Amino acid sequence: MLCDAPPEARVRIALRWRDMDMLGHLNQAVYHELLEEVRGALLASLRDESAFAFVLARVELDYRREVRRSDGHVEVVARVAAVGRTSVTLEHEIVLADGTPAASGRSVLVAWDPEARAARPLSPGERAALGA
Repeated sequence: MLCDAPPEARVRIALRWRDMDMLGHLNQAVYHELLEEVRGALLASLRDESAFAFVLARVELDYRREVRRSDGHVEVVARVAAVGRTSVTLEHEIVLADGTPAASGRSVLVAWDPEARAARPLSPGERAALGA
């Protein structure tokens, strides 16, 4: 039996002068902003009006190659790696224009009940949309 590919989002992001640090490469805090963009794009692609309130619980990020302003842009990719009872784990990657991975890692998002201000179980609809 063939499995469908897990949900994935890809966002191309132009690098700006303000994203660079004094050493001339992408500031480490900006990597997390890029990951936020792709997580938002992934969830927006799966969303129905009543679901997908999540909070970020964990981020792992390995810096693999320098990103410089002259690189022009990066592609940021996120895909669903695992779905738990209350959480979803995403694999993410920041890729240079030539295809070289600049950073990779994982994020854990926890389903959130804004009224109770607490974690909640994923609904059956959310689990299906996330590929569980």
